[in-house]
Amino acid sequence: MQLKWSNKAAYWRLARADKPIGIYLLLWPTIWALLLASNGYPAWDITLVFILGVIVMRSAGCVINDYADRNIDGKVARTLNRPLVSGDVTAREALELFALLILIAFVLVLFLNWQTVALSFVALLLASAYPFMKRYTHLPQVVLGAAFSWSIPMAFMATQSNLPAWIWLVYAANLAWTVAYDTQYAIVDRDDDIDVGVKSTAILFGRYDLLIIAILQATTIFLLIEVGRLLQLNMFFYGGLTGAFLLFCKQAWNTRKREPQACFKAFLQNHQVGMMIAIGVATAYWTEV
Repeated sequence: MQLKWSNKAAYWRLARADKPIGIYLLLWPTIWALLLASNGYPAWDITLVFILGVIVMRSAGCVINDYADRNIDGKVARTLNRPLVSGDVTAREALELFALLILIAFVLVLFLNWQTVALSFVALLLASAYPFMKRYTHLPQVVLGAAFSWSIPMAFMATQSNLPAWIWLVYAANLAWTVAYDTQYAIVDRDDDIDVGVKSTAILFGRYDLLIIAILQATTIFLLIEVGRLLQLNMFFYGGLTGAFLLFCKQAWNTRKREPQACFKAFLQNHQVGMMIAIGVATAYWTEV
């Protein structure tokens, strides 16, 4: 390995550790799943493994994303100062850091049952594939959604050693939500992406982008309502969903003119959406009579 630990500040930025929004967006659905799988009381050791795993895998995803985009980021205004573009980190160092993070994630998952270990290979495949999809399809956000949602079946497998059919409703809800917020994110770069030939849902949806985002957000809410109905969750769960719905309405209003800064701010606010739903799930179980 050629990693230079004197260069740790650049590695920190490469792993996007200075911008934790991605951790939150990956963590909240994982928390939903852990709560749902354990009737509101997840085991502390499983929870710790998943929290650490989220942090490590999100960092690994950022590293491989910047490696894949190292020849593109210099042409996009938002990414001009990333470490691989500035030369603070070499391509080889990025790959070595990615390998190290994947190794740490694999060690973490070994503390779980063998079924969850098996599912972790799918997580690795999805996380590794996503950064390269924008060259071949206008739907890389769907691949990201699949990757960001994979912690849901993993959490259930770790907790219950099986996958009830209804969890795929939670998976689909999170996938739809991820495509929605990552499209908001992609709107910020749309003009630059068109110039350099990078594909995204923001480009694919065109003038229907905000309408489709709203449809995806509504799909998230409706799917989670169905989960609540199937599990007979109480009013606190629906209170959390109401809060999420109101935040979606706020995003729709604030992004109506498609101003890049407003779209980016709406993307960041999705952290609050995930937190609101998590509070609803937790409170529904903790207030059961």
